[in-house]
Amino acid sequence: MSTVFIAFQANEETRPIIDAIMIDNPEAVLHRDPAMVKINAPSHLVIRKATIEDQIGREYDLQELQINLITLSGYVDETDDTFTLHWNN
Repeated sequence: MSTVFIAFQANEETRPIIDAIMIDNPEAVLHRDPAMVKINAPSHLVIRKATIEDQIGREYDLQELQINLITLSGYVDETDDTFTLHWNN
């Protein structure tokens, strides 16, 4: 099983996004550094628009993830409602 990851700038805008990702991916591991937050997950990671909207209290376009995105690892599947990282096994 391969690990996927996503890393964001550590700032006020990303805190609720990171909280939403961790809610939807209980198997994920969060690593905090002074300027970056990295989330590792075994095999896949799903980011759900609805969960982010619940955390931030407004509508959210998943393309907004790219504003604070540093890097990611895995194949990307994106719909209007989810952003998924995975490896084909």
